[in-house]
Amino acid sequence: MFSVPGAYDRAITVFSPDGRLFQVEYASETVKRGATVLGVASPEGVVLAAEERATSKLQDPTFMWKIFQIDEHVGAAVAGLSCDAHVLIDQARIYAQSNRLLYDEPIDVEILTRRIGEIKQLYTQHAGVRPFGISILFGGIDRKGSRIFWTDPSGAYLAYKAWAIGAGGDAANEILEAEYKDSITLDDSVVLALKCMSKVLEDKIDAQKIRIALISSATKKFTKLAPADVDKYLKKLESAKKPGTK
Repeated sequence: MFSVPGAYDRAITVFSPDGRLFQVEYASETVKRGATVLGVASPEGVVLAAEERATSKLQDPTFMWKIFQIDEHVGAAVAGLSCDAHVLIDQARIYAQSNRLLYDEPIDVEILTRRIGEIKQLYTQHAGVRPFGISILFGGIDRKGSRIFWTDPSGAYLAYKAWAIGAGGDAANEILEAEYKDSITLDDSVVLALKCMSKVLEDKIDAQKIRIALISSATKKFTKLAPADVDKYLKKLESAKKPGTK
């Protein structure tokens, strides 16, 4: 039995006869139209990458609006409505700091993801609200090592070794599934992330179009790469593409 979307998509609390919440599905479509972001976990740390094209020559090239620091040991990359992301990122930061104050230890990446997922889920079951049009990749280092978690507009969350979301998520995930290895180094993770972005953008990428953040297992510190550092990795990617190079 199939229902007409227009009859059931006006209220978030009403299921269609075939068991669908159309407003949640529409929020997921917003994510699919967003900029591509991805995360890669390795034994040496976590890489977060995002497509961030400047809309004007006057825009500050160092400003990031797709990758955020949550705590010293964890960051987040977002796809979808950036305005929705700011609300959830602020909540994630509050949870992280509260955990340090209450337990005197950094919050686990999974616990942080679950709490943000609970907020998202709450906005799928009350009238007068709408779902958050955002998916978030949380990446960080905790007691279990390097972690990548993804949460969608419904509030569900899953753990990944590497994952991409946004408009180019499918194309990037094909490369990640083919080339990711459990023993990958942090430097190779950055190169792999840039290779995915190169495929998604379908043109010559440069350091001004891509933003990269790292969380090293050794230091457990969130670090944003400067454009000059990103450019070095891009040159490494180009040299690896040339025949006869290793």
